[in-house]
Amino acid sequence: MDRFALVGAAVFDGKATRDEVAVVVGNGLVETVRPVADLPGDLRRVELDGGLLVPGFVDIQVNGGGGVLLNETPTVEGVRAICEAHRHFGSTALLPTVITDRPEVTFAAIEAVGAAMEAAVPGCVGIHVEGPFISVARKGAHDPALIRAMTDADVDRLVATTVRPLLLTVAPESVSNERIARLVAAGILVSLGHSDADFAKATSAFEAGARCGTHLFNAMSQLAHREPGLVGAVLDRDDVWCGIIADGHHVHPSAIGAALRAKRGVGRVLAITDAMPTVGVADDVFWLNGRRATRRDGKLTLDDGTLAGSDLTMIGAVRYLTDVVGVPFEESLRMASTYPAQFLQDRARGRIETDRRADFVWLDGNGEVGGTWIGGGVRRVSAS
Repeated sequence: MDRFALVGAAVFDGKATRDEVAVVVGNGLVETVRPVADLPGDLRRVELDGGLLVPGFVDIQVNGGGGVLLNETPTVEGVRAICEAHRHFGSTALLPTVITDRPEVTFAAIEAVGAAMEAAVPGCVGIHVEGPFISVARKGAHDPALIRAMTDADVDRLVATTVRPLLLTVAPESVSNERIARLVAAGILVSLGHSDADFAKATSAFEAGARCGTHLFNAMSQLAHREPGLVGAVLDRDDVWCGIIADGHHVHPSAIGAALRAKRGVGRVLAITDAMPTVGVADDVFWLNGRRATRRDGKLTLDDGTLAGSDLTMIGAVRYLTDVVGVPFEESLRMASTYPAQFLQDRARGRIETDRRADFVWLDGNGEVGGTWIGGGVRRVSAS
């Protein structure tokens, strides 16, 4: 891949915004960020029309997009379609997510993601398995008929997989601490969610090695004055991360703000989409384990009114966090890029600096996604 320099936009490198600098790319990596005035005369320049160049967004929970749901299309092409849809909105790395389903679907999705990573499908960096080892009491849109407790055989099969990162959402009521510890020892990232666990049980699961809370506030035991629940356990620990769906439907903006002020540990709250197939397409209806879900005014629900994932994009989450919740813009960008990369222990993404991957989003003068680069590859101008 040839060398080039991106010029003409300010650069937010994950720490601070810099003006009059260029990002020099070679072999898919950032070679340097240097003053434009110091660029060699023979280096090819890619001119950006103002705006801001930022690290590519990293989304750890993406059920679907582009009309595709991973549960329904657990294939390499399904993964490719999901990644392609979200790239239009700035996600240059994501975890396709398979929710509670039959074992054959779950493991077909894991296999498909592994094959997609081997084929270097742009944007696919691992998988999130959300269920079936969760709580019926906090099932959300998951099919209760498919929810079950984890067995040793389940652990054996998950440990034997080779896709990493593999993020696994479980409820501690359904998975023992010993099994959590074994999963973590095999390199699996364990998150607690869809759980009615009390504070003590949740805390013991974190002590066993779980390190995240899945979509904070949603489908989990809430913070109360005598029983802090899973929400309280997540907020109390400085070694625990959490995703949050900032779409105006899942969590009240004041609750998001309170969580950000309360969370022990800097940079532990991640923007996620929990996106469904409606992202990037006009079709307002999709099917989830045989049940109809409908988009109306940006909100996705089953016929009984249960929230069924989101229609959110990462650029949409960034805007909501800043414009509605009041998070400083640079911090919203970190929540969408730097922090999720850190959670995944991905030292190649999340910042624009020497030897990191050349994964970028260009936000034009109107704050719209004007283009993306993945590994310094094809610049893709969004239709959004």
